[in-house]
Amino acid sequence: MNVQAAQTWQSVQEEVLRRIHAREWKPGDLIPNEAELAKDFGCARSTVNRALRSLAERGLLERRRRAGTRVAAQPVAKATLNIAVIRHEVEDRGARYGYQLALREARVAPTHISAALGVGVQDRLLHVMALHLSDDAPYALEDRWINSVHVPDALEQDFRSISANEWLLQSVPYTRGEISFAAIPASAENAKHLNCPENSAVLAINRLTWDHDHSVTAVQVLFAPGHQMRTQI
Repeated sequence: MNVQAAQTWQSVQEEVLRRIHAREWKPGDLIPNEAELAKDFGCARSTVNRALRSLAERGLLERRRRAGTRVAAQPVAKATLNIAVIRHEVEDRGARYGYQLALREARVAPTHISAALGVGVQDRLLHVMALHLSDDAPYALEDRWINSVHVPDALEQDFRSISANEWLLQSVPYTRGEISFAAIPASAENAKHLNCPENSAVLAINRLTWDHDHSVTAVQVLFAPGHQMRTQI
């Protein structure tokens, strides 16, 4: 291969993937070791290591100490889903983004929220609801609880000009999360926000994010009927 094409771990990863997909390396095959691959690709061994680790995390390679690295006998394709800034998501579709703050208040959360966030039942959390627009039409309704015990700076934000979604992704790190998807009937209140008939099927994404041992936020995002999601595998 062109040595200059393998100066980054991403380019090494692409070439390894090419060889797997072309069946140059078949399922179950033992592939060359890192030192051999580094010489083949004309790059540092650490670059090869990073590329192979990434493919192992995706389930395409099996790595065992002293046993080498093999192409997975039964590769598992895993989808990658990033937490999107909704404004960017709208603009990337070629639409004009709009934003309306519907609610901002600090109060004691419902018990299922405080339990999910792992906070005391009497702790006051920040509750924010906002409507995201695409070309002036409802796009998504964000209903969010922020753990202001762990993220006290959130209490200083009025979220009138920037959404909690965007501010959190810019300002607060997260290390892990849980996410679920469901089609649910729109309540009367949600239908009013999303400008759709009550009980219309809407896509609900529920997400909980953590910064190590501290919860950051619990959010439900409802998308207007007809919304489509795309990801990569």
